[in-house]
Amino acid sequence: MALYDVPAPAKINLFLHVTGRRDDGYHLLQTVFRFIGFYDTLDFDLRDDGRIMREGQHAGLDAEDDLVVRAARALQHATGTKRGAQIRYTKRIPPGGGLGGGSSDAASTLIALNRLWQTNLSRSQLMRLGLALGADVPVFIHGEPAFAEGIGEVLTPVSLPERAYVVVQPAQSVPTQGVFLSPELTRDSPSVTISVFTDWYTIDAAENGNRVAGFFGRNDLEPVVLAKYPRVKAAATWLAQQGLNARMTGSGACFFVEFVTIEQAAVCQKQIIGRMLNRENDDAAVIQNAWACPGLFEHPLRHWTSS
Repeated sequence: MALYDVPAPAKINLFLHVTGRRDDGYHLLQTVFRFIGFYDTLDFDLRDDGRIMREGQHAGLDAEDDLVVRAARALQHATGTKRGAQIRYTKRIPPGGGLGGGSSDAASTLIALNRLWQTNLSRSQLMRLGLALGADVPVFIHGEPAFAEGIGEVLTPVSLPERAYVVVQPAQSVPTQGVFLSPELTRDSPSVTISVFTDWYTIDAAENGNRVAGFFGRNDLEPVVLAKYPRVKAAATWLAQQGLNARMTGSGACFFVEFVTIEQAAVCQKQIIGRMLNRENDDAAVIQNAWACPGLFEHPLRHWTSS
């Protein structure tokens, strides 16, 4: 028995406000998560000896640092199953980019192994397991665009219009923990309501037709990252010089530009790649890669779990 080419999509944060900090150090957030059509992929072969074995780009990573292995072991522990898995995975989502690649890999592992091992945990049970692995893991198991509060685990589905995105990777990655520890981080943004966000998005879509007017709110982490990481700041400056309204996702380092259609996004992505490859344009060297991606209305594995 096996499951091959299991997708683990990236996410973007359409806005991200830091509204407080708990006594245990975790930050209180408000954000909207959207999945995009940009994926890592995983293969799972059933093992009957209970072992979790890894192959692929991260096979040399310590198991304690590998969220995929930790997710598999968490499911074994929670269910008591004696089954194991041979896991191969191919990374496309850049680490340190704010796109949730590691969390998405962990979530897809929980969903896929729950199916392969026939352990039959519900979506809410898998989400509780995921939260112990990381604050962003539950939203990938939740499986829908969501307005998130708390530390990111209080999720309310939101309806979003059709959109496409160009995701831009600067030539520098950003470790999440250092951003949240920064004394310069704003931690008292006023709370917003879901209706304020959805009303803004609805009005923007109705009034602006085939173009995107701007972004809702802000990303409170972005000023901290731009101050600490010069190549990320240089990438943001370069994007602005191209006339692109870009926002950082998560704790960075990646930015996204929003479009109404995937055709518009593809044109923009090709222009960025062309300027990157033009050796006479040294300023574009601060960009490492760019991808055109559709916004997703649901996670591709959403129907693999029951409510």
